[in-house]
Amino acid sequence: MLRIIGGTARGTRIQAPDTDKTRPTLDRVKESVFNILMPYLEDATVLDLFAGSGSLGIEALSRGAQKAVFVDESRLCRNIIQGNLTKTKFSDKGQVLTMEVSKALAFLKEKGETFDLVFMDPPYNMKFVVRTLQKLDVFDIIKNDGIVACEHHEDEEAPERVGRLSKVRTKAYGDTLFSFYLKEGEADS
Repeated sequence: MLRIIGGTARGTRIQAPDTDKTRPTLDRVKESVFNILMPYLEDATVLDLFAGSGSLGIEALSRGAQKAVFVDESRLCRNIIQGNLTKTKFSDKGQVLTMEVSKALAFLKEKGETFDLVFMDPPYNMKFVVRTLQKLDVFDIIKNDGIVACEHHEDEEAPERVGRLSKVRTKAYGDTLFSFYLKEGEADS
């Protein structure tokens, strides 16, 4: 069983999908990642891609984010995320999209949504990291100076730069890495 480790919902146990297709982020990793992201959380709009249980987005809500959109194509995951939002009393701050990530990004762009913080936790070693970063850049739904926190296996490529997204930090936790990308603001004319 997962739990929220900080903020207003601290200690609340949440459900994780019982499947080999998801990997919950360990508490010690989550704590370290959220220490890095603390300056980005207050009143942030958050996008949690490949959301699984929704643990990362819900943790952000617990720590002061104002809104989170969760994307996972699995109906099982959708139901679990909705249950976890209810349990943590964040149902009014969360929206769950049950669709493939590329379609969700196009949908969010069409609706004019933009985000301060994006979590990406794609399946390992399936080349989703580069493709998803490229789509985030193309759809341009990250606010200037927004950040992407990408969880990936050490064997998966996480390039130094994708469009306007520049890698600013990588933190290793065993064979799991978190790469952080900052979206550069528009140049002044």
